[in-house]
Amino acid sequence: MSSYVVTGAAKGIGLEFVTQLSANSANTVFAIVRNKSTATQLSALSRTNIIVLEADVTDAKTLKRAATEVSKTTGGKLDYLINNAGKTNHPGFTIDGFPTTEALEHDLLDNFKTNTIGVIHSTNAFLPLLKNGVAKKVVSLSSALADTDITVASQVVGEPSYAISKAAINMVVAKYAAQYMAEGFTFLAICPGMVKTSMLPTGPDAVEELKMLTEAAARVAPDFKGPHLA
Repeated sequence: MSSYVVTGAAKGIGLEFVTQLSANSANTVFAIVRNKSTATQLSALSRTNIIVLEADVTDAKTLKRAATEVSKTTGGKLDYLINNAGKTNHPGFTIDGFPTTEALEHDLLDNFKTNTIGVIHSTNAFLPLLKNGVAKKVVSLSSALADTDITVASQVVGEPSYAISKAAINMVVAKYAAQYMAEGFTFLAICPGMVKTSMLPTGPDAVEELKMLTEAAARVAPDFKGPHLA
């Protein structure tokens, strides 16, 4: 039996992680959400090996409480942590195109708090349990937009705050990997590709932004066909 913690599990990629992992009844999957009452897709799974816990990755105290609850079930152990929770505000601006300096700073800090600091808070909260686990694996979701070579080659100029915060995740993962390599840990940052979830842009500007993203992806991957369904 393996134990998993998945953050940002209420919908999208996080929900799919929970769905796939809990399909094996021998696994115990802890789904971290900000609000249980609104996680309707998650509750609809109705699987006894899914335990839903409330926590916010921007609030270290709530994550520590969640870790305590996990510990009660697993006997102080955890095999896998999947840092999936993330956000983007889709401002549609380039790094020098925000209407005000304040708007730029707010967007940068807002993305960084969730996407980067949130990964650190989550990892630190569950690290004591992971040390007692068998697998000792931590997966954090990064993005192709965080890759400097891809950014230049694809000429993606939008989503600066999201891209910068995701690039920082890559260094966060490297720091943990360097520190805990000797203890048998594996820390990995992955890019899930462009997946059709609620994080993709919506509203009047969605068509143009999606067109920009798909055209940019095609510059580095000519066979790119568009977002995958989640």
